[in-house]
Amino acid sequence: MSNMTKNMPKNMIEVFDTTLRDGLQVEGVSASVEDKLRIAEQLDYLGVHYIEGGWPGANPKDIEFFARAATELKFTTSTLVAFGSTRRPKGKVDDDATLRHLIDANTSAVCIVAKSWDYHVINALQTTLDEGIAMIADSVEYLKGNGRRVLVDMEHFFDGFKRNEEFALRALEAAVMKGASHLVLCDTNGGSLPHEVQQIVAQVKSHVGNDVTIGIHCHDDTGCAVANSMAAVLSGAGHVQGTLNGLGERTGNTNLTTVIPNLQLKLGYQCLPEGRLDRLTAVSNHVAEVLNRPMNPQAPYVGTGAFAHKAGLHVSAIVRAKDAYEHVDPALVGNGTRFVVSEMAGKATINIKADELGLELDGPAINQVIDDLKRLEHEGYHFEAADASLELLMRKATGWKQSFFSVESMRVITDETANGEFTTEATVKVWVGPEGSATRHVHTAEGNGPVNAIDTALRAAVSQAHPNVDRIHLTDYKVRILDGATATGAITRVLIDATDGERSWTTIGVSSNIIEASWRALEESLIYGLLHSGV
Repeated sequence: MSNMTKNMPKNMIEVFDTTLRDGLQVEGVSASVEDKLRIAEQLDYLGVHYIEGGWPGANPKDIEFFARAATELKFTTSTLVAFGSTRRPKGKVDDDATLRHLIDANTSAVCIVAKSWDYHVINALQTTLDEGIAMIADSVEYLKGNGRRVLVDMEHFFDGFKRNEEFALRALEAAVMKGASHLVLCDTNGGSLPHEVQQIVAQVKSHVGNDVTIGIHCHDDTGCAVANSMAAVLSGAGHVQGTLNGLGERTGNTNLTTVIPNLQLKLGYQCLPEGRLDRLTAVSNHVAEVLNRPMNPQAPYVGTGAFAHKAGLHVSAIVRAKDAYEHVDPALVGNGTRFVVSEMAGKATINIKADELGLELDGPAINQVIDDLKRLEHEGYHFEAADASLELLMRKATGWKQSFFSVESMRVITDETANGEFTTEATVKVWVGPEGSATRHVHTAEGNGPVNAIDTALRAAVSQAHPNVDRIHLTDYKVRILDGATATGAITRVLIDATDGERSWTTIGVSSNIIEASWRALEESLIYGLLHSGV
């Protein structure tokens, strides 16, 4: 595995990704060994300098990961790092299990966490300050002596520096004297602010000089992790740690998808190899999919709404001069401009959307679309989140009628069996084919719920005439109550995500009857899929 730290330009900022360790500490996220291997490949594709793979020896999953990584991962840009801690208090490096596991992981670089706050040494480790310093020195010396590049995460450094500057600096000195390549200053509790970080990093840089790389590792408890990391760089830090999409315990870690373009596009530093920044959005989305973690649509740079314009009067101005309304070219980070159509849309917005879809809308058709949008969004529709339903709405305004199938009726029956289990059965009566030559099909199917049963029955009814329907798969089903005050009689909004393996889309249905809302979204999902399948 290669590394990119040799002969780096002076304006290079190393990127250290800790998604596979720190990132997986967020609630509701878990990753298999296979997931971790695939994410590591994506990080190397993006071009980060270091990938922290986990804590070997802490659990069977990380042991397996490092064993498989040695033979299965063929990095072209990144260096894999094993994470651990210093030796135990009063222990010996030769028989310390954590240090032994770091060596056994067989990575060229290791990162160890060390206590740099006197309060933690005395109260958490329950040892003396001198022993705390010896733990750092002994561990770095041992790992360095075994041929490893040693990065030291100085845990709670900023809190420790504010309360006992002398001890915090002694901790740094112990690591440097024994050959550590990096001193990573950690805002572990996430409570520091940018002006504090900038001042303290400048003092550290002055104290240790240029023979060691200063790094920054921030948590986002004040919402300042990205700003703190940038402040550290401005004071001389040459190494930034964080996670993809800001994953991490509590409120998360420094979000690399934000700090990388900020440093590279705004401050002129080089964080990734030439030509890699435009991979950022794709990698961000890929990692989110692997971890089954929804992306924040409003995430800077990489979110679906980062360059989305929901506007009426000034849309035409955006078309003429995009840079007047976008702080960077979206293509630089692999994203793109989107014009969002809603009840606020004017004629310019509708025209732009029609051009995207390859539709020709005359004046009456545009007015029809605007009127339909205002009426339907008043009823609870939300076309910003359902592009497929919006396209069908716009096509209907041109006089288009789909000829794949038309539904005569649909019925759902749910029964409770003698042993307390519920069964659901749906029957659909459908005319398949163009008007005048359509044939009638009646199909009944069971499912693990009403939507599944309806979907199965409808597919059976149309699949003989339209076999491409088998390529369409539902990927998500979301329900939202729009007026909870009316309890079980509330208006329900259903969003259905689907894919055919090449494109993905979302459709919407709204009704006081959740079955009807689901049916509307499902019906449009299949129509849209068939429309774009070449039928």
